[in-house]
Amino acid sequence: MRAIQVSRFGGPEVLELVELPDPVPIPGLEVLTVSAAGVNFADTHAAENSYLTE
Repeated sequence: MRAIQVSRFGGPEVLELVELPDPVPIPGLEVLTVSAAGVNFADTHAAENSYLTE
C-alpha cells in the first residue's frame, strides 16, 4: 500500500510517499480500502513539531 510517512520533523518536504506492506487485520477487526485522504492544518504542525498543546 502507499502511505505518507513522516520520519523527521520539518515542513512539507518531510512528507514522503512510501510503499508499505498491506495491513493484516487482527481478529475482530477489518481492513478498509481508502481511495483518498487529506492532510490538514494539525497534521502539518505535528510534522513540524509546532502544534500548540496548551
